[in-house]
Amino acid sequence: MTTTSPQSRMAFHELLDLLREVDERFLSPEWGIGSSQDVATGMRAVLHLLQGGLFTHFEEDPAHPHFRRIVSPTRKFTGDNADAIYYDTPVDPRLIYRVRGGMAGAVYMSLTVEAGTAEGAMGTHTAGVLNDESIDLAHDGSFEITLGGPPQARNWLSLPKDATRITTRHYFENSTSAAADQSIRVPLSIETTAPVPPPPCPDDDSVAAGIRRIMTFVRSRTLEMPPPGQGEQPPFVSAIPNEFPQPVKPGDFGLAAADAAYSMAPYVIGPDQALLLTGRWPDCRCANVSLWNRHMQTYDFTNRSVSLNRRQTQLEPDGQFRIVLAHRDPGVPNWLDTEERPFGLVFWRFMLPEETIQPISAQVVPFEACLG
Repeated sequence: MTTTSPQSRMAFHELLDLLREVDERFLSPEWGIGSSQDVATGMRAVLHLLQGGLFTHFEEDPAHPHFRRIVSPTRKFTGDNADAIYYDTPVDPRLIYRVRGGMAGAVYMSLTVEAGTAEGAMGTHTAGVLNDESIDLAHDGSFEITLGGPPQARNWLSLPKDATRITTRHYFENSTSAAADQSIRVPLSIETTAPVPPPPCPDDDSVAAGIRRIMTFVRSRTLEMPPPGQGEQPPFVSAIPNEFPQPVKPGDFGLAAADAAYSMAPYVIGPDQALLLTGRWPDCRCANVSLWNRHMQTYDFTNRSVSLNRRQTQLEPDGQFRIVLAHRDPGVPNWLDTEERPFGLVFWRFMLPEETIQPISAQVVPFEACLG
């Protein structure tokens, strides 16, 4: 009879302890959580993170990679997007991979090399990117890309020593949310170019390691995130409600799309107010605006109008947009539904902009002033 607990059981108990600490600290006034609604929203966010860790990190092997969809209408974290479908997989920079896929009707596609994501950690920076402008596409939009190994003239992406993960992005400008469209199938596969032996049978150590990757995934996105107002924000993020910074590209900011320009600000409006957003979509590959809660989860894009891309936006005669963010339908085009939340985040994306983006103007007005 053994006198020591299996590593997998010890790791499982550590996961339970972590979830208890997340409940007691992250879902508390320490992170600005007060009301029962705040707790419920935060608890949902934590459970989505737990689902994400289980789905993408519990069983992973860079020698036997497999693209898994990162977020979905029921699994949301770190700034998901109603108009995009994302996949990722771990990689080992010592190996060479062959990726096959297709555009699937997307207006933009890229592969991004993430660094610092080992063992479930939050990415620290972008270590490389290849988009559909830089690869040869077949007439049906299919492609084949080599990752790592000796440089190639086309359809190749380097895997530097700090490469740990590959993220794929397919962006759409459809009349309905692509992320909620069950008919869209993004074809993607990845394999090593040289044969590798099958992985060993799961054992106590490997199951424990998988549980601890889940823990790192959840911890890095909760307890290791600074409480509100205490962390340094990138230049595209405003701390002032209803005031948007000039959209800028994020550089190598972790988990960001290197080809995009971003702008984000919190919104705050009263029960009988609306936020009038005006501006002009720039010449770019695609663009949209999304509503997030404080945990960077989109609102319910499956059933509500909480996100608008250029195709979904009706423009004014002068070519500008006039978007109304309000708690109820004002009966005019371009309504962003707040789900009756008095506070949230407004996030703008502009992919491959070809010109300086006009600043977004925001004005709090009486709700009656926006009625159709």
